[in-house]
Amino acid sequence: MRGVGPEFAFSLFAAKRYDTGMALVRILVDGYSLLHGWPELAPGKPRHSAVARDELVYILTRYHDAIGTPITIFFDGGGSPPGIPKSEPTGQVEVLFSRAGQTADEMIERAAHRFQPYGEVLAVTDDNTERDIVIGLGGQAASCLNFIRDIESAMAESADDLQRHNRTERNRFRQAR
Repeated sequence: MRGVGPEFAFSLFAAKRYDTGMALVRILVDGYSLLHGWPELAPGKPRHSAVARDELVYILTRYHDAIGTPITIFFDGGGSPPGIPKSEPTGQVEVLFSRAGQTADEMIERAAHRFQPYGEVLAVTDDNTERDIVIGLGGQAASCLNFIRDIESAMAESADDLQRHNRTERNRFRQAR
C-alpha cells in the first residue's frame, strides 16, 4: 500500500460495525478532517496537498471495494489550488470540492438530508457539531479515529483471511498433483 504499510485486501468487518438495522446507503467523509486525523497517510506531506488527497482517495476506494457501500469524500474547495476539478468520480467513490463561500460541512448536511428517504448515511468527521446534525437527520456519525481504526482492522482481518485462503489453495494444488 502506498505509504500506509503492507498491501492488504479488505473484509466486511467494518461494514458490520455500523449496522443498526437500516441500510447504510452512503458514507460521507469530511476529507480534510480525516486527513488531519491520519498523519500516517502520506507522511511528511501537507494535509491539504494533492498527494495527501490522492492517497486518501486510494485508501477509501479500496475500502469501498471491500464493503460495497458508496463513499463520497468532501473537501473544502474554495481555497483549493487552481486546476483542481470540481468532482472526481471513480466508480462508487465520489470526490467533491465545495465552491467558494460554501463549506464541506454544508455539503455533508445537504447530502445527509437528501439521502434520508433511502436509508442511513454515515458521516465521518471530527466536527462534533456536524456529527450531531447528521445524527439529528437520522444518520450515523463516526469520529475520524474510530473510522481509521475500522479501516485498519478490516485490512488486518482481510490480510489474515487472504493468507488462510492462499494456504488452503496451495495445499489443494499440491494434493491434486
